[in-house]
Amino acid sequence: MTGPDGPAVQQVIDDFNASQSEIVIEPNIMPWDQLYQKVLTSVTSADGPQIIAMDASRVPQYAATGALATTDDYFADTTYMDTSVLPSAAVNASKFRGTNYGVPFNLAPMMLYYNKDLFKAAGLDPEKPPTTWDEFADMAGKLTVDSDGDGKPEQYAIALADHETVPMYQPFLWNNGGGVVSEDATTSIVAEPASIEALEFWTKQVRDNKVSPIGLAGADADKLFQTGKAAMEIVGPWMTNGFNEAGIDFGLARPFAGPVAQDTLMNVVTFTLNAKNTDEQKKAAYTFFTYWNSVDSQITWADGSGFPPTRTDVPADKLQNEYSAIFGQKELLENSQVLLAGVPNAGTITDDIFHPALQKVLNGKGSVKDIFTAASKDIQAQIDKG
Repeated sequence: MTGPDGPAVQQVIDDFNASQSEIVIEPNIMPWDQLYQKVLTSVTSADGPQIIAMDASRVPQYAATGALATTDDYFADTTYMDTSVLPSAAVNASKFRGTNYGVPFNLAPMMLYYNKDLFKAAGLDPEKPPTTWDEFADMAGKLTVDSDGDGKPEQYAIALADHETVPMYQPFLWNNGGGVVSEDATTSIVAEPASIEALEFWTKQVRDNKVSPIGLAGADADKLFQTGKAAMEIVGPWMTNGFNEAGIDFGLARPFAGPVAQDTLMNVVTFTLNAKNTDEQKKAAYTFFTYWNSVDSQITWADGSGFPPTRTDVPADKLQNEYSAIFGQKELLENSQVLLAGVPNAGTITDDIFHPALQKVLNGKGSVKDIFTAASKDIQAQIDKG
């Protein structure tokens, strides 16, 4: 929550603190990489945090160590809230070995942002972004501009981050019938033909056709689009405010379909609990979770951030932020997946195996097949390690 979405989080927290006198929420916001470096150390200290909001894909990593408390009792106790109004994908995202360790904080399907002015300048229809991989490849040639011919474009077709980012490449594998890990979370499938084929297609686009710079972190990709140096980016609703403030005339669309499917990434952040919490602290946390997921709080959150509400029963006409409704479209949510949900060591698989392998390929340090065959063995070892 270090971006334009931060003030909306703070507003709900301030409203909660002002609404009663028994509980005080004190937020400590930091970049994801810093958070994950500190979690295990902080939860073992006497004055560690009672609540840790983290990407749901990280839950198994910390739940397996005993660092997190179960939240099954929150969903079983209807005196807190009717949790059936929370999307099942968001609730299930924080389950590990059949036990839930989280309560939804937010959900964010990714969408394709595209710069209408750059589309016009390239002679493309600003209301018709690419809807398939082939359409993307056709348009990318017009949107990638290397005016001085030095091999380094001044304008890129798309900003694709390859590390320290919400996963941008992994959904490409889904849309070709592949993936990183099987649906039952037991087997690495990153070296299967469908996955390799998808990686080869996108490696060619980036490395050979230079549709995106190599080596972008997530913040770098955002900046590239925000400064008008990239025509497209696939990212979540947290960037709507920032792109508007930068004066970008952008459109939003479902990310382009692959040969097999048109699924997109749904990022779920979940509230988790320190296993060292007392019963009183756990009850206080549950009180805040209920407040956060109330209709009024979700309207405040959605209007201030552009995220869709965590609840399925918030009336669209109650939302003032148009982006909340766009990112909450039923078709988009129904065709979204959570990456590595319930997979042990998901963070290690993404940060220490998949992204380094991807960077090797993009930098020409080996073939897609060789590098990801080796990576697949490492991913399987992490799954088996549990």
